[in-house]
Amino acid sequence: MGSTCIRACAFGMALVVTGSAPVVAQQTGAAARANVIAASFTKMKSVSKTKRGVTKEKYMKVTSEPSLRANPVDYSGKYEVQNYGVQLGIELSVNRDGSFTGTGHDPLSESVQRTFVLRDGRIRDGLLTATKVYANGERESFEGAFLDRTTSESANDKGVTVFGLGTLNHPLMMFGQTIDRLFYQRVL
Repeated sequence: MGSTCIRACAFGMALVVTGSAPVVAQQTGAAARANVIAASFTKMKSVSKTKRGVTKEKYMKVTSEPSLRANPVDYSGKYEVQNYGVQLGIELSVNRDGSFTGTGHDPLSESVQRTFVLRDGRIRDGLLTATKVYANGERESFEGAFLDRTTSESANDKGVTVFGLGTLNHPLMMFGQTIDRLFYQRVL
């Protein structure tokens, strides 16, 4: 039969090894990386405070999961960061094979932005990779994951889900905060 049997006599078990593929599906490197990025956009905060017999509770839960599309063209569109009081955006044009081109703008500081073009873009298992090329010729790698992000404001709340692109960035100081990730919500 082409199988090998190893016996563990002390435990009375047998392990059969065959040349066939494992039954458990394994993630690709792209899917695993998309899951890591999604996990970095997942958080929960639950605080209750009692003062003079009155209890106040604050609850916030954000869960993010990779958003997989059967047709990569469905990732095409315009995405914008909705936080921080600045307009940051990316526009993607995706082909059926997962290759894409795009444009966008990045913050240099709270009041200065610079534009870029995305080159050598590839989408696989919800993971986006490309090279940012700035107007001065400077290049930088770019990576993100398409996410379904659900925000709940109470333990019983089913939450509101939005689709977008989560990216991990070089730390940047803006508005007194260090920002190392951005969520670009799809707007078109």
